[in-house]
Amino acid sequence: MSKILVTGGAGFIGSTLVDRLIGEGHEVAVLDNLASGKRDYINPQAKFFEVDICAPEVADVFASYQPEIVYHLAAQIDVRISVSDPVFDNKINAVGSLNILENCRIHNVKKIIFVSTGGAIYGEATEIPTTESAPTYPLSPYGIHKLTTEKYCNYYCKVYGLDYTVLRFANVYGPRQYKGGEAGVVSIFIEHAVAGKECFINGDGMQTRDYVYVDDVVTALSKAKDVTYQGEINIGCAKEITVIDVVEAIKASLGTEFTPQHAPAKPGEQLRSCLSYALANKILGWEPTVDINEGVKRTIDWTKTLTF
Repeated sequence: MSKILVTGGAGFIGSTLVDRLIGEGHEVAVLDNLASGKRDYINPQAKFFEVDICAPEVADVFASYQPEIVYHLAAQIDVRISVSDPVFDNKINAVGSLNILENCRIHNVKKIIFVSTGGAIYGEATEIPTTESAPTYPLSPYGIHKLTTEKYCNYYCKVYGLDYTVLRFANVYGPRQYKGGEAGVVSIFIEHAVAGKECFINGDGMQTRDYVYVDDVVTALSKAKDVTYQGEINIGCAKEITVIDVVEAIKASLGTEFTPQHAPAKPGEQLRSCLSYALANKILGWEPTVDINEGVKRTIDWTKTLTF
């Protein structure tokens, strides 16, 4: 078993990963500033460091805990914020990530698994489902800074021998996404539907995304620590799902009428996003197991336990 550090381990995906790793018998520590994560999500068996990834104190965490493996999930994840304040996004997603990588080097970490984006890194891809060899022309500072960190991972591997694997996630959804500061279309619509609040679709609702359930994502993350592969791997379902499809899945699961209103389309919004998982299947032995209907049902069941 390994000593593992998870940055962003109080967030939606990070806390779910921590639970899985502890269940597998690993010793796990969480590094999170709780800007978007929740203290309640942190597994009580995990050691917790309330530290920002940009802070000098990151060095103290590495020195005291001495992790063998690092999962780097901590990030500014709102594309809209990255557009309105690219300097802020750069500080967290590029400079903060570089701080983590530099401490991995200094403290002889064996491997880092970096969570990147498949939804934003390719821009308007012409290849659908998109493979890892597709050109990367992000349309947001968020995507640019994720790509920057991917290149830094490769640099630290080639120059310093730090093993790494990058996972490029599609649109992840599932329990714990609500209230964690990481809300996406599925969680927002489900929360509004369950609470009986009005909801809006931007544009005609025919824009597509590749929605992948959080438990499937965590399975891929767990597998990534056990393979030797320096490069990028898409984690998605290879299925284009429209916003209207999401609404229909929610309505079917709730058994009630749920009709969002339409709002103007967001300028510059990506119209299509869908990732091939062929390489994930080859390298990790991974494939998605939870379809959108089952994933929505599980997320609704969890959302009903919340107090609005």
